[in-house]
Amino acid sequence: MKTTPRAPFTILTLSTVGFTLMFAVWLMFGVLGIPIRKEFNLTEAQFGWLTAIAILNGSVWRLLFGLLTDRFGGRKVFTLLVLFTAIPAWLVSRAQTYEELMVYAFLVGMAGNSFSIGIAWNSAWFTRERQGLALGVFGAGNVGASITKLIGPAMIGLVPAVGYFAGFVPGGWRFVPFLYSILLLIMAAAMWFGSPSHDHVPGKGRSLRELLQPLREIRVWRFSLYYVVVFGAYVALSVWLPRYYVDVFGIPLGKAALLTTLFIFPASLLRPLGGWFSDKFGARRVMYWVFGSMSICLLLLSAPNGHIVLYTPSKADPNATLSILRFVMNSWLFTVLIFFVGCGMGIGKAAVYKYIPEYFPKDVGAVGGLVGLLGALGGFFLPPLFSYAWIGTGIPQTTFAILFVITVISFFWLHFVVIRILRDATPHLDHKFERQ
Repeated sequence: MKTTPRAPFTILTLSTVGFTLMFAVWLMFGVLGIPIRKEFNLTEAQFGWLTAIAILNGSVWRLLFGLLTDRFGGRKVFTLLVLFTAIPAWLVSRAQTYEELMVYAFLVGMAGNSFSIGIAWNSAWFTRERQGLALGVFGAGNVGASITKLIGPAMIGLVPAVGYFAGFVPGGWRFVPFLYSILLLIMAAAMWFGSPSHDHVPGKGRSLRELLQPLREIRVWRFSLYYVVVFGAYVALSVWLPRYYVDVFGIPLGKAALLTTLFIFPASLLRPLGGWFSDKFGARRVMYWVFGSMSICLLLLSAPNGHIVLYTPSKADPNATLSILRFVMNSWLFTVLIFFVGCGMGIGKAAVYKYIPEYFPKDVGAVGGLVGLLGALGGFFLPPLFSYAWIGTGIPQTTFAILFVITVISFFWLHFVVIRILRDATPHLDHKFERQ
C-alpha cells in the first residue's frame, strides 16, 4: 500500500481499535474473576493475584516493545503481538486448574504492552502540533476495559455452561476469552492488510545505548510516577471496582460491572480532550488541575463509615465525649466521586504523554515505554496492596487512602518542579519579596 496523506489517520484508526480490543483482553479478569473465584473456590489472596498477574506481564515489556517499534515499525510489532495474544486467550477458556489459569493469565497479559507500540507508532506519523490530540485519541482505547464489564455478564449467561458443538465453543465465563481469541485473529489481519506497508522507523540505525540514553534523566522517572496515578491506578480500579461494589455495597455483579463503566468511560473517552487541553494550555497546567481535583475526591473516598467523636470533658463527667457528623458513603455518592476521579485520570493520561514528545521527540519509544512500564506496574502492585490493606485493617476505604497518598506526593513533586523552573527563569527576583 502506498503512503497517502490519510495514512496517519488510517494508522490512528487501526491502532486505536486494536488497542481497545487488546485492553479488553488484558483486563477481562476484572469481571471474569468473580465467577472464576466461585468455580475454583479461590481465597482472597488468590483472587487478588489472579487479577494482578495479567497486569504484570502487560507492564514489564513496555520498554522493550517501545524500542522494538522504533527499530522495526509499529505495523510489524503490533500485528505480531495481536496474533500471539490470541493463543493464551483461547487457552484461558480451556483452563481446568488455578495453576493453569495463572500461567495463561500471565501470557494473555502481553496484550497490555500494545500501548507502548501504539504510542511510538502514532508519534512517528503525526506532527508535533497534532501529537497531543492523536495520542489522546489512541489512548482512548483504554475504554476497552469497559467492554467486558458491559457484555461479559450477559455473555456469561447467554451461552449454556456445556457450550456448543460438543464443547468446542465453551459456555459460561469461558465463552468470553474464546470470543476474544477469534476477534484478535480478525484484528491482526485487518491491521496487517489495512495499514501502509511503508512504515516510519525513527530508531533505525541507532544503537541500543543511544536509544536508552534519555532514561538517565530524572524527568522521565517523574513522568512515570505521574502515570502511576493516572494510569496504574486506573488499571487497578478497573479490575477492583466490580469486587468493591459487590462486597461493600452488596450490589449484584451485573449492576456492579455497569457502575464500573461509569468510571472507565470518562477515564478513557476524555483522553482526547486531555490531549487537546495539553496542546492548547500545556501539560503542566493540566496536571495541576488533575492532581488537585483527584486529591479532593480521593480524600472523601478514603473516609471510613462512622462518626466524628469530640472529647468534651467537664467537672460532672471528665470522660464525656460527643459524637457528631455521622458519615456513611452510599453507593450513589461513591459512584459520583469515582466518576470525577475517572475524569481526572482520563485527562491526566493524555497530559503525561504530551510531555514525552515535547522533551524527547526522537525517543518516544524508549521514554514512552519506560513511563508506560512503571505506570502499568502500579496497576500490578496496587490490587494485591488493596487486598492486604483491607485484610489488615478491615476497612475497605484503605484502597482510596493508598491512592490519595500517591496522588498528593505527585502533586507536590510537580509543584516543587514548577517553583524551581520559575526561580531558574527569574534569578534576579529570588528572595525579592521576602526582603521587602
